[in-house]
Amino acid sequence: MSTTTRRNASAMKMVGALLALYRQAAGHTQRSLGERFVISEQQIASIEQGRRPLKPDLAEQLDELLCTRGALSVALSRMPEVDLIPLWAEEFLDREREAIAISSYENQVLPGLLQTEAYARAVFRSRVPFYDEDTIARRTAARIERQAVLHGNEAPISCFVVWEPVVRAPFGGREVWTEQLRHLRTCSELPGLMLQVLPLDRASHASLDGPFVLLETPEHQRLAYTENQRGSQLIADPDEVAILTQKCAMLRSQALTPEDTRELLDRLLGEQ
Repeated sequence: MSTTTRRNASAMKMVGALLALYRQAAGHTQRSLGERFVISEQQIASIEQGRRPLKPDLAEQLDELLCTRGALSVALSRMPEVDLIPLWAEEFLDREREAIAISSYENQVLPGLLQTEAYARAVFRSRVPFYDEDTIARRTAARIERQAVLHGNEAPISCFVVWEPVVRAPFGGREVWTEQLRHLRTCSELPGLMLQVLPLDRASHASLDGPFVLLETPEHQRLAYTENQRGSQLIADPDEVAILTQKCAMLRSQALTPEDTRELLDRLLGEQ
């Protein structure tokens, strides 16, 4: 069984089955329903099959269109809590899986998509309040599974800017760190992936407010994602996304080039 299985998997299928029933009763196909909300037929199919969660805002719109008197919204609100992935991260992970472009800036730990299993385990083991070992193992496996998005024929164009102290910090111990450096060096050679280190000796840089991720969907919608100590937000407002897009462009100009970044990694590995 996949480590990302959620306790609400059956409930997701139930909500999806309700949507299919109401859609058919209203005389809509999956394609015609998707066209009304500018989403793909495949997304509607995934929701109806319980493979993709129905989001609250879409549930409200569907209730109105299909004249279901709030049935979908109520069913959604009564679903059990997810087991592994917090509700506030669900939509981001869905969008990340289908993104055609991913850009991120990190100044605390390495991006999850670039972490080794040992490094990811060290990250989860550092959490306060502490996770038990079973939770650490499941969350680590889920993080490694996410990395499949960077491989294959349809991998997104990706740009990762990482502050130099993050790259130099021997997080998890010297052996874990060295393995992680080798992994970064390998990832830096992936087609369509650009890894850039923001040097420590910069007098200033464009994102003192912290890390963020930018996503572009297959429909060319641009989204931003930010996290803090107690939660996160997925941002769709064009003005807010534009600000972070400008910061990303500035960071890339302030960071080492991908070639110079590889040379830095080689030097660090040579010192081991």
